[in-house]
Amino acid sequence: MIAGIVIPSVSPVFLSIVAVHVAIALTAVVAGVVAMLSQKGTSTHVRFGTVYFWSLFGVFVSATALSFMRWPENRHLFVIGATAFILALVARTAARAHWQQWARIHLIGMGFSYIALLVAFYVDNGRNLPLWRTLPPVMYWLMPLIFGIPLIVRALLRNPLTRLGHRTPTL
Repeated sequence: MIAGIVIPSVSPVFLSIVAVHVAIALTAVVAGVVAMLSQKGTSTHVRFGTVYFWSLFGVFVSATALSFMRWPENRHLFVIGATAFILALVARTAARAHWQQWARIHLIGMGFSYIALLVAFYVDNGRNLPLWRTLPPVMYWLMPLIFGIPLIVRALLRNPLTRLGHRTPTL
């Protein structure tokens, strides 16, 4: 047990991967927040968005290793991690290639990839966290969505490139 969170294995390999996984995940969480809160199109947004993307890739790789080490118990975490990374990959590709409606795709994809990152954390650790342990387990899945979806909708409505009726130019 570390900081109140049960670690399900004492294998040195497992614990080493968990340590790397936690460090990379914390980097992704912080970089994601900075990218979200920074002005879009600035070097800060692009730089922290890139850190978020590659950190999320690292989280996916380390979560994949951990999931395969404990497949019956963790296969759902693999699916959540794969979903998070695929959403971010599509979002990043849309922005870099300037697909039609790229700004909406980017915002929605990155927003939901961040929500999936939080879902995975709470699904795996919620039962060990002070406030979360009093909630029914289904809330570990729903709470990030309940808070995240309105924020995504708000961002879609406020960003000039994503407002309803706005057409982004195609190349």
